Amino acid sequence: MSSRLLPASATPDARRLLWTRSLRGFADGVVSVLLADYLLRLGFSAAQVGVVVTSTLLGSAVLTIAVGLGAHRLEHRILLLAASALMLLTGLLFAGLRGFWPIVVTAFVGTINPSSGDVSVFLPTEQAVLAETVRPRERTAIFAWYNLSGTFAGAVGALVSGLPDRISKSLGVAVVTAEQGAFLLYAALGGCSALVYSRLSRRVELGSGPNARPLAKSKRIVLKLAAFFSLDSFGGGFVVQSLLVLWLYRRFQLSPELTGAIFFGALLVGALSQFVSSWLAGRIGAIRTMVFTHLPANVFLILAGVVPTAPLAVTFLLLRASLSSMDVPARQAYVMAVVPPEERAAAASMTNVPRSLASAIPPTLTGLLLARSSFGWPLIIAGVLKGLYDLLLLAQFRHVAGAEDT
Repeated sequence: MSSRLLPASATPDARRLLWTRSLRGFADGVVSVLLADYLLRLGFSAAQVGVVVTSTLLGSAVLTIAVGLGAHRLEHRILLLAASALMLLTGLLFAGLRGFWPIVVTAFVGTINPSSGDVSVFLPTEQAVLAETVRPRERTAIFAWYNLSGTFAGAVGALVSGLPDRISKSLGVAVVTAEQGAFLLYAALGGCSALVYSRLSRRVELGSGPNARPLAKSKRIVLKLAAFFSLDSFGGGFVVQSLLVLWLYRRFQLSPELTGAIFFGALLVGALSQFVSSWLAGRIGAIRTMVFTHLPANVFLILAGVVPTAPLAVTFLLLRASLSSMDVPARQAYVMAVVPPEERAAAASMTNVPRSLASAIPPTLTGLLLARSSFGWPLIIAGVLKGLYDLLLLAQFRHVAGAEDT
C-alpha cells in the first residue's frame, strides 16, 4: 500500500493492517460465494445451509465479545496471531469434513465469513489499533482505506470463486474436490496474515495491559449505539452474500460463476464508494453520512426483491451496492471518536458483537423462506428493517458529534 495514497499521518502499522485486511477480504470473497454451493453439493438442504450460516455468525459473536471484553489485558499482537491460527485451522477443517454437525460445529468455532463484510474475531483488536495509527480527523479516511482494502480484495475473491467450476470441467475432477482447494487457500491466507501481524510494532499495544478496563466511561453511548446497529444487522442477516447467491440461483437459475462476477462488480462499486464517505463525513457529519447513503440503498434492495427478471434484480443490487457500504467507515470512525483510547477495543467489540448476534438468526429464516418460495421476501424484509434503523439513528444521534463533526 503506497504511503502517498494514505492519510499523511498514517504509520507503517496502518499499512500492515491494510494488508491483513486485504488478505482476509480475498479469502472471505472466495468462500462466501462458494459456501452455499459447496454445502448443497455435499447433500445439504437449503434449510441446513441456513443453519450453517447462522452458526458462523453466532460463533463470530461469541469469539468477538470474548476478545473485546475478556482478553483486553492481553497484547493486541498476540490476539491477532491467535485469530490467524484459528483462520488456518478453519480452512483445513472445512476442506476435510463432510458431515452436517461437524461442519456446524466448525462454523461456530471457526472464522468462516458468509458475508461480503467483515464480521470476525479480528475486528475489535484491528479497529482499536487502526484508530491510533492516524490523527483523529483522519480516522474516517483510514477506515475508508481499511474497508476499501477488504472490499476490493473481497471483490477479486468473488470473481475468482468461479475457478473451481472451471477447474473441475477442464481437469475432469469433481466440483466438490475443486472447491476444497478454495478452503485450503483460505487456510494458507490465514498463515500469511500471521506473518504480517508478527511485524507490528510495540506501539499497537496502546490501551492493553493489566490495568485496562473495558467501557468504564463510555458504557451508555456504546450500548445505545449497539442497540441501533443490531437492528441494522438483523435486517442484513436476511441477505448475507452466501444466501443472496442461493436466492439468485433459485429465483433466476444464475450459476455460481455468473453470480461471482456479479458480486465482483457489486463489491468493487462498494469499495470505491468508501472515499465518498470520507468526503461527506467531513462536510455533513458522520451520522448524516450514514443515514443519507444507507436509506436509498435499502429502497434499491426492496426493489431487487420484487422485480420479475434477472437483469432488473441485478441492476438494483448493483445500485444498492453503490451506496450500502458508505456508512461503514463513518460508523467505525464515529465509534472510535466517542470513546477514550483505552476503551476502543471493547467499544468495537460491543458494537460489532450484537450486530453479529442479531444477524445470526435471519439466515435460518431465509433458508426456510427459500425452501418454500423463490420470491424475494428476504430482500423485502431486510430493506424495511434496515430503513427503520436509518430513521431511528438520525432521530437519536444527529446532535452527538464525532471527530469529523467538530
